[in-house]
Amino acid sequence: MTWRLIPYRSYNAFQNMAIDEAIFRETLRNKRTPTLRFFGWRPAAVSIGYFQDAQKEIHADGCRSAGVDLVRRITGGKAVYHRDEVTYSLAAGSREGLFPDDIVRTYEMISSCLARGLAELGICASLAETGRKAGRAPCCFSEPAGKELVVDGRKICGSAQIRSHGGFLQHGSLLMTFDPAATASLIRSPSPPEQLRDRVVGLNELIPVPVSAERLCEALRKGFCDGLGVDFAPGELTQEEWALGARLAKKYESAAWTLERKKEGFPAG
Repeated sequence: MTWRLIPYRSYNAFQNMAIDEAIFRETLRNKRTPTLRFFGWRPAAVSIGYFQDAQKEIHADGCRSAGVDLVRRITGGKAVYHRDEVTYSLAAGSREGLFPDDIVRTYEMISSCLARGLAELGICASLAETGRKAGRAPCCFSEPAGKELVVDGRKICGSAQIRSHGGFLQHGSLLMTFDPAATASLIRSPSPPEQLRDRVVGLNELIPVPVSAERLCEALRKGFCDGLGVDFAPGELTQEEWALGARLAKKYESAAWTLERKKEGFPAG
């Protein structure tokens, strides 16, 4: 099996979320093989989960004054400060029998691939067994959800997923470094910066020689190849995905979506 790989590039928050949704919709509509994408965020941004209350859980004024974009995802989960990281996204349709029809077991499969990739860099990550409980802290990295990755009890990756029409989109952040003070200034959290520091770690804090985003992406690609038994062919967005992404970016830029979560159905195309 050969899947498409979209190489690492950086976009702003609204483009990133629009591209992910466009890939997912086109995958469902045209029954395409899965797509793995790696990307960064320029400028830095805070993304919030679909069900979060932006007014209560984010320091929106702090984001504006710091020049940090704020965007709502179509996936669940908690808020993430995207700065020095590699974000992965994997979109797969219903015809892929490789993945179970279960969010937790899909998380486990993908996290195992990510752990294999980190092992290529000499980092031993394991899957957290604790599950996230309702009503807990709004910051994704305050605590690991079940099957997310930790290193010596400190969270290194946070992921979120949406399932629709038999397929799924999962994306997540692998931290290169972590800034607890900046995170606490942007995302409302009962945990002070020193506690966040004890709970979260960036991969470049764990290895003697820091790696680039591109080197991390190559290690993660190998992890997915070995973990799933698939190959990847480098590719680009199709014209249809670019066009749909451009239309969807207007939604992600709007306050009606980000602040008010104006509800909409999720079509298969």
